[in-house]
Amino acid sequence: MTAKLIYDFDEHCEGGRAVLGGKGLGLAEMTALHLPVPRGFTITTEACRHHLANPGSLPAELLTEIEAHLLHLEETTGQGFGDPTNPLLVSVRSGGPVSMPGMMETILNLGMNDAVIAQADPSAVHFLLDDYRRLIQMYGDVVAGIDGALFAEAFDAFEAIEEGAPGHDDLSALVDTFKDVYKTATGSDFPQDPHEQLFTAVAAVFDSWNAPRAQVYRAQAGIPEDAGTAANVVQMVFGNRDSMSATGVCFSRDPATGQPGLYGEFLPEAQGEDIVAGTRTPLPVIEMKKILPEAHAQLVAAVAALEHHYRDVQDVEFTVESGHFYLLQTRGAKRTATAALRFAVDMESEGLLTRNEAVQRIDSAQLEQLLHPTIDPKANLVVVATGLSASPGAACGVAIFDADTAAARAADGEDIVLVRPETTADDIHGLLPAQGILTARGGMTSHAAVVARGLGKPCVAGCAALDIDLDARIAKIGDAVLREGDPVTINGSTGEVILGLAPLVEPEPDANLATILEWADGVRRMKVYANADTPLDADRSRKHGAEGIGLCRTEHMFMAQDRLPIVREMILALTMEERMAALAQLLPMQQSDFEGIFEAMVGLPVTIRLLDPPLHEFLPDPSEVEDVKIRERIESLREANPMLGTRGCRLGIERPEIYEMQIKAIVRAALAVEKRTGVLPIVEIMHPLVAFGSELERLVELTARTVAEEGGMEYKVGTMIELPRAALRAGELAEHAEFFSFGTNDLTQTTLGVSRDDAQGRFLTFYLQHGLLETDPFQTIDVEGVGELVRTAVKRGRATRPSIEIGICGEHGGDPASIAFCESIGLDYVSCSPFRVPVARLAAAQAVLSAGVAYVPAGG
Repeated sequence: MTAKLIYDFDEHCEGGRAVLGGKGLGLAEMTALHLPVPRGFTITTEACRHHLANPGSLPAELLTEIEAHLLHLEETTGQGFGDPTNPLLVSVRSGGPVSMPGMMETILNLGMNDAVIAQADPSAVHFLLDDYRRLIQMYGDVVAGIDGALFAEAFDAFEAIEEGAPGHDDLSALVDTFKDVYKTATGSDFPQDPHEQLFTAVAAVFDSWNAPRAQVYRAQAGIPEDAGTAANVVQMVFGNRDSMSATGVCFSRDPATGQPGLYGEFLPEAQGEDIVAGTRTPLPVIEMKKILPEAHAQLVAAVAALEHHYRDVQDVEFTVESGHFYLLQTRGAKRTATAALRFAVDMESEGLLTRNEAVQRIDSAQLEQLLHPTIDPKANLVVVATGLSASPGAACGVAIFDADTAAARAADGEDIVLVRPETTADDIHGLLPAQGILTARGGMTSHAAVVARGLGKPCVAGCAALDIDLDARIAKIGDAVLREGDPVTINGSTGEVILGLAPLVEPEPDANLATILEWADGVRRMKVYANADTPLDADRSRKHGAEGIGLCRTEHMFMAQDRLPIVREMILALTMEERMAALAQLLPMQQSDFEGIFEAMVGLPVTIRLLDPPLHEFLPDPSEVEDVKIRERIESLREANPMLGTRGCRLGIERPEIYEMQIKAIVRAALAVEKRTGVLPIVEIMHPLVAFGSELERLVELTARTVAEEGGMEYKVGTMIELPRAALRAGELAEHAEFFSFGTNDLTQTTLGVSRDDAQGRFLTFYLQHGLLETDPFQTIDVEGVGELVRTAVKRGRATRPSIEIGICGEHGGDPASIAFCESIGLDYVSCSPFRVPVARLAAAQAVLSAGVAYVPAGG
């Protein structure tokens, strides 16, 4: 290691966040702003990476540098680390380059030992004993790996026998009990050397970067595995010193609704973990104005200064020690989509942000939470309790009381609501798949609340009426009993807990969303289409701002229960006459579907993909069929690898009558809608799974002939690029195609040789967990592989036909990172599911802004 490994808070660091981590950078910037921050220093992420690559004790070079900065800290504070008569106590707080709330470790009160207690002033003994028991508990958990439940049981027993506030002797006995727990678990006495405490604590905080819960969170949030965490060594200030002391967490604006004004909670005579753990009920921060008026005034001024400096809503941790106010941390606040939109719009009107910045400030993927259902206001509900409305929206599912079961049952396809006394970072694997979260304890800034808001999930926290028996797997709510597996609904907007599955309704439009999307539409270059197979989906897509349909999958129309028997007749027909008879029945059904879609999208393009999947998908299991001839016919159609067999254009070429029927239905529907509305639908007919120019040439001829036979109309014909050969031979295909649409789901499968259904949840999950892949290629496009094929196809297709329209219609069309890639290579549009259209509109604009294109108002 040759780089500088430690920076004091008042030292400048060129590497910024990547070196100091978010927490360290915040402490440094608050110090530079001359705000009241405890003294300390940051051990860099480079030191963490070195430690993780060379596990064990910290290297001598780093220990020497820590000692030097400790000496400087002693000089500036006037206290001595290890001096029992004038002790300097410190905390070690983790802080990665990207915020990971609750995932990493913190240890408070390092430097406390028996000698400090023995030499303490009698007036300070009580709070120092409280600090000592906290240190043993946190150090035992984080450094020694002792099961935290052992300390919790001892503390619960202590609280059970206490009446009123505990005295010195009581706390001294608790400290002795914690020491016994430590020695029993480790075989060693609790370390008394402050330097040993500090060095091992730093190593443990670094090690927590690879804790299972942190790995799960990073995989979900897309945080690089090699980023590492910094470790901040901070002078302790004590919110539990006396009646003029407190600790708290607050936001510069409401992170759930976006409402202006200070929002948060505090606890008198407490340390920081008390408010996060939710073991005590905090007070609204406005109450500080009565109890600690000077500190409250300092808090208001400091938060305002921070918000103005960062031009973003801040999440602040603070401590008041004997009336003296200190800031411990500031970071950009986790927020709901509703709040994020209001923040951006309000800050633009306040002059803190430009419109460009307001558009860029929104997490486009987070917008989906605004489009989820809410509880039907007309429903008769059995509301059994009310907690805190910690994260808005409604969620229904079966009640599950632990994260392991939640993850397992969600993986089996069940909707679950995770019900816990309170959540911790260890519950992350159950929080991620849960529809919603319900906790008995904790406030608006508890772990459950913060994580739920970040994930966009409904959460009801601090529901005091909820009495959970984890062993019995039940929760008592007054006279009601909620057993594991029972249906429950939570309303994160009101805090209500409802027995049973409540009916849900579509959400109301958000005016701030409309404003942001209007600004985004004035910026983006690409069009945004939707994947829609029904008139209802088409109508919903248009309401969400879709500018057309980029993919209408006609096979979905064949799956309807009233049509499936006819489809099977068509497939199993032994003669052409039988097949044509079945197709004649299907034609008016297809025409009706197309008419509904064309009417919903009048004036906008509709791309219809002709039948794509293999025919076996429509057929029953032969073992369930009694008729011998039909069973034999089904067997004769069986393929060893049907997804690479007779499907897509191959089926249309071998059985042209099927595609002819579909094209006739399209033309008749378009002409019927033109007759009713006076507007001819903008029709694009897409042939799937083309690999050879000869295939597309024949299909284009079939399309033209069939359209002409039906009286003729304007239309475009094109193909879906979903095979590597098609991408490589795009120049040849462009001789016949007027548009390309990349089917990136199949293109990813055929390029990687990976079955999506077989890979996800199996080896692909293993690859992601072990760092072989950074992202799931079925969620975010594989830029180096699949992306290179797309880039090649665009270049070669436009070389042949410069006017060719090119878009993407796989699931990647709604993924912001994939949309950014599409913008970078000049695609004309992206197409995604109806609910993701607003996401894509915003992401497309952000991709333009990231490329440095100036904002131009719509019409200006």
